[in-house]
Amino acid sequence: MRLQKYIAHCGVASRRKAEEIIKDGRVKVNGETIINMGLVIDPSSDIVAVDHKIIKPEENTVYILLNKPEGYITSVSDEFNRSTVIDLVKEIKERIYPVGRLDYDTAGLLIMTNDGDLSFKLTHPKHEVTKTYVAKVKGKLNKGQLSLLRKGVDIGGYITAPASVEILEENDKTSVIKIIIHEGKNRQVRKMFDKVDHHVISLKRIAIGNLKVDGIRKGTWRVLTKTEVMYLKSELC
Repeated sequence: MRLQKYIAHCGVASRRKAEEIIKDGRVKVNGETIINMGLVIDPSSDIVAVDHKIIKPEENTVYILLNKPEGYITSVSDEFNRSTVIDLVKEIKERIYPVGRLDYDTAGLLIMTNDGDLSFKLTHPKHEVTKTYVAKVKGKLNKGQLSLLRKGVDIGGYITAPASVEILEENDKTSVIKIIIHEGKNRQVRKMFDKVDHHVISLKRIAIGNLKVDGIRKGTWRVLTKTEVMYLKSELC
């Protein structure tokens, strides 16, 4: 591989900029400064340094947004042979993982990536990443129940943080509620509604931060844009 192409492949700079870096005498191959274009290197054995720092090809990082259907577990594999979210992204060659989780019977937005650092940050409690859900529940909620959800409820040894709760639709039999939380306890939203005696009939996550699942059919996915990836890395983390 030509040296300038290798530098670009490592994510240091564009190919054109890489040529300028070489001309400026900032590149060494196996300890020798290279200033001429066209040198062919062996990436598996030659050691390339730019500004005295050894460079290597970046891992091909993948960031996707999946609209998870009900009936899939958020895992790479399952001991009970149930369908997993990996089954929905088989065409992706890289080994990617779900960021956080959605319950087996919950649908909606799920980020998947092989960027372990970003995954860690997005799921760390200190970053308080907001997650927006739409829940269809049994019955109508009264003011007291709504107030309790908003203030925080005990879901079994844990009191949830204050949440944003908005009624979207309601009738005598069911209500559709939008709820925004920044925690990720196991089956948290379902447990919150159970605590106020309104069982969840269906649940969907529609957003993480400003990322929305709009326009993505259930069971399909799309690649995140560079702007969206930067948003996740800079704004949410």
